[in-house]
Amino acid sequence: MPSEQARVHPVVQMFIDFTAGAAGGVACVVSGQPFDTIKVKMQTFPAMYRGFFDCSVKTYQQEGMYGLYQGTTPALLANIAENAVLFACYGFCQQLVRQLFGLGNIVELSDLHSAIAGSFSSVFSSMVLCPTELVKCRMQALHEMKVTGQTALSQRSSTWTVIKAIFRSEGPLGFFQGLTSTWLREVPGYFFFFGGYEVSRSFFLQAGQSKEELGALPVTVSGGIGGAAFWLAVYPIDSVKSRIQVLSMAGRQDGFLLSFLHILRTEGKYCVMALYCGLTPTVIRALPSNGALFLAYEMTQKKLTSLAERTT
Repeated sequence: MPSEQARVHPVVQMFIDFTAGAAGGVACVVSGQPFDTIKVKMQTFPAMYRGFFDCSVKTYQQEGMYGLYQGTTPALLANIAENAVLFACYGFCQQLVRQLFGLGNIVELSDLHSAIAGSFSSVFSSMVLCPTELVKCRMQALHEMKVTGQTALSQRSSTWTVIKAIFRSEGPLGFFQGLTSTWLREVPGYFFFFGGYEVSRSFFLQAGQSKEELGALPVTVSGGIGGAAFWLAVYPIDSVKSRIQVLSMAGRQDGFLLSFLHILRTEGKYCVMALYCGLTPTVIRALPSNGALFLAYEMTQKKLTSLAERTT
């Protein structure tokens, strides 16, 4: 994070981080939504598809381009909300970590300190992510749920239709199905996410250069590495979360631990493959989409910080 942040009022800086995070969320969805759709389908119904290519082709044949972009609206809401809160809290958590480790300035934070701050900030972002991601996942798997007779909703149900169905059948708390799984994924995941990003940026540094002076390419590559590190670290947890959130359309699901044990018990020697089903499109998506996320975040933050400094 820029060292000149200290010259901007903390409230203004939080607004800047919030806005920059929202911009990053938009960039992330626009660059990777079809891959995310395939991921959710393969995670929830691993026996229905032979792999990434098979799932992509069948989705296009059965549902067209609409099927690949199903759930884009809640995905935008999810990523904008998550990343806005995540990066707004990230700045605050960096200050918290700085105080915990007795450091004098935020620029003294190591890559490990930044990873810890990112992990802390995900506790808050999960609260806004869970409801929107629930709607997104259910919309992405509507075709499969309809084919297997587990929902009465149309395959082309709108975002509002899915929201109303959740509220009517499960009440307000229904939007938080999978919250525990979301925390279990996000807290360790964002340690690797921010850690991977900061370590990668450090790798690109030349003598006497600061991270804020890095160009667009190193930032984009570092963001992609951070995103890939996130998914490689926590993918099985995400698979359980997706099943809980999608299959709860047909009835309330057990919590994370019981759902995880159910997969191990019922899918036998194939349970590991089931838990990692969809990893390929996820990592492929993570590289450009998270690269775009961090590039949009860093550019927006620098521009808004510069504007704030000129007006103070």
